[in-house]
Amino acid sequence: MPSAIRHNVGIASLIMMGSVFLSRIIGLLREMSVAYVGGAGVEVDAYQIAFALPEILNHVLASGFLSVTFIPIFTRYVLRNDPGQGWRVFSVIFCIFGAFAAAGTLVAMVFAPELVALAAPGAREPDVLAAAARMTRIILPAQMAFFAGGLFMAVQFAHGRFLLPALAPLIYNLGIILGGLLLGPWLGMEGFAWGVLAGALAGNLGLQIAGARRVGMRLRLAWAWRHPDVREYLRLTLPLMVGLSMTFSTEFLFRFFGSYLPAGGIAVLNFSLRVMLILVGVFGQAVGTASFPFMARLAEEGETAELNRLLNRTLRYLALVIPVSCLLMVVSTEVVRILFERGRFQPAATSLTAEALVYFLAGAVAFAANTVVVRGFYAARDTLTPALFGTLAVLGGLPIYLAGLALMGVPGVALAVSVSGILQAVVLYILWNRRSANTGQGEVFRFYLKMALLSLVLIPLLAGCRSLALEVIAASGLLADLAVTLLVGAAFLALMLLAGRILKVAEITDAASFFLRALGVRRPMSGGSGRLP
Repeated sequence: MPSAIRHNVGIASLIMMGSVFLSRIIGLLREMSVAYVGGAGVEVDAYQIAFALPEILNHVLASGFLSVTFIPIFTRYVLRNDPGQGWRVFSVIFCIFGAFAAAGTLVAMVFAPELVALAAPGAREPDVLAAAARMTRIILPAQMAFFAGGLFMAVQFAHGRFLLPALAPLIYNLGIILGGLLLGPWLGMEGFAWGVLAGALAGNLGLQIAGARRVGMRLRLAWAWRHPDVREYLRLTLPLMVGLSMTFSTEFLFRFFGSYLPAGGIAVLNFSLRVMLILVGVFGQAVGTASFPFMARLAEEGETAELNRLLNRTLRYLALVIPVSCLLMVVSTEVVRILFERGRFQPAATSLTAEALVYFLAGAVAFAANTVVVRGFYAARDTLTPALFGTLAVLGGLPIYLAGLALMGVPGVALAVSVSGILQAVVLYILWNRRSANTGQGEVFRFYLKMALLSLVLIPLLAGCRSLALEVIAASGLLADLAVTLLVGAAFLALMLLAGRILKVAEITDAASFFLRALGVRRPMSGGSGRLP
């Protein structure tokens, strides 16, 4: 892999990792605020149900995919040094699809009560459905900000600018927190809904307009719907609009099946899912977002072998999510108590949330890996394959949701999310390998097996460390939970570094060196190159 690409991906990954990490931390503060104000009760269930319809609209508009569908088109003009035509295509897509976004938002707001009832069929309480419909109407306009902001971020990514897009989720989550805390005393959970709208307008729209202007944005009214690149964009986007992605299916299905659980079931699933997604975001989302512009460039230049090397190397580092997930499984109770057990969030909710978290963590590595694998297809301008086979994998997992709901309740739904995610990630990686003649796939699978076996050894060792820490500390409360978590975490780091040296796992030592260099320590650790992809 050329050193320039590796260096650029590493720098971009560091920026996005920092952004995603801070976003997830602020996101945790958001969830902590929700838990404090609403606990794990019906008010939080209604708040979560209110996101179902906006999630559907966001998916139909493919707003979350704008950076991966538009970047390859726009990058082509950047490489050709033809900015005028690039900005013309940008304007056409903005105007045409923005009009559809506005129309969809308006229709959804008018029919919100009926659509909310369809999205959460298990919710029967009139007060819950009425509150969910009110908050849905508040949140829906934010989808316009996500659509426009997604395009503004895409042009920044195409020019190698990551800072302002990296700030968007931070501002978005801060808006939610401030809305809930400032308006909550008067509006209850609706305060958080208004915070969603304010955060989206500020972080995803306003800030990104400034960022797009910095890279020379030229936005004009343009309706040339017959332009070849509009057809190309529609060809790339249409499969994503009708297909079921991993992110969308997870967000929708946990609410759909959660609506059949007792009161508070959706809230518990949401809290545990958000903790798992911190891990996915810091590793998978950050690396996937940062590496995609480079993948798109390699695909545009026909460097398939180089693209495979970048993809495989990235996936090997993401395998480290497996042992980190096991660490969080061992200290799941302490983590949930630290984060949520205050205000209206009671110990019974802690126990159920911690149990669900364990099952969510079983699929964390699949969610992280999938963020990179699907981008290989997107870089090659193939959105049909991941949409088609991803949808088949989701549909194939529906019986698991039904069985998990019937047999295990809340943990069963969490387990179904993980199994479905693993199925999707494995299927898509196998398809990618066949498409691209990826000769390095065997090495990737063997490394994942190695990390899984290492984790099986780590779990009892870490569980023993936790038991010992509980005996030594012999106390309860926030400080005790923090102490136990830190002690077990320190043992985990020591065991991982030891395993990296003894087993000569370069990815472990490289990851450690990378983050040490990020902290200003320049000397790489022995046993690896000290570089991430």
